Amino acid sequence: MNKKPGMGIPGFLFLMKIAAIIAAGGSGLRMGYSTPKTYLTFDSVPIIVHTLRIFQDSSLIDDIYLVVREKDREYAKNEIVEKYVLTKVGKIVAGGKERQDSVYQGLTCLTHEHEFVVIHDGARPFLEKELLEKTIRIAMKGGAAITGVPVKDTVKSINKLRMIKKTIDRQNLFLIQTPQVFKKDVIVKAYIAAYRDQYHGTDDSSLVERLGIPVRMVEGSYENIKITTPDDLMLAELIVQKRKSHTK
Repeated sequence: MNKKPGMGIPGFLFLMKIAAIIAAGGSGLRMGYSTPKTYLTFDSVPIIVHTLRIFQDSSLIDDIYLVVREKDREYAKNEIVEKYVLTKVGKIVAGGKERQDSVYQGLTCLTHEHEFVVIHDGARPFLEKELLEKTIRIAMKGGAAITGVPVKDTVKSINKLRMIKKTIDRQNLFLIQTPQVFKKDVIVKAYIAAYRDQYHGTDDSSLVERLGIPVRMVEGSYENIKITTPDDLMLAELIVQKRKSHTK
């Protein structure tokens, strides 16, 4: 178990565990494939392996719970986790109907030793370890932190007839990404409340926000894309080439 910086007393160290839930239960329909998108490859490696390696290589992450479709669990075990020696993946979990259901299944795997949980999309393989660890540290100070990038384009609100109602000030608007990091008790409480109230959010932080719990925004990276369409896969190859050229 790793020693990690504690909250409250500067320099104080205590033993705690941080878990990561990687949501990879989506289909490949928008890609035009019957195979889940996270098993598609770029740079000769499956997308999900690129993603899992980020968490495997971070000293702040103790355990990884990989959430996939029920019928993919054996494949994920043999062809992803074991083949690529992803030793931190402690359990491969069967996901639910929606992403929110899948994350909840991951939350049920957490133990009393886990103090914080990182939730990340399996189809976001370009997260940099530095951003991951920065988000974790900020969440440790306040209980919740998420990543996102400022909106670049002009945003307009329209009516049902697609007529413009108004132009929205984009100065304080962000496009939300993952990772999203929460104190375990906070996110579990938020999920329980969401199911009780039959609330379905588009991301995990929305479940926390509705309880009145503050969530800190951490500016992320425009390269931290979610691979959803064939165009995204082509962009992924370009990002890889760019990063390789910078390391030469």
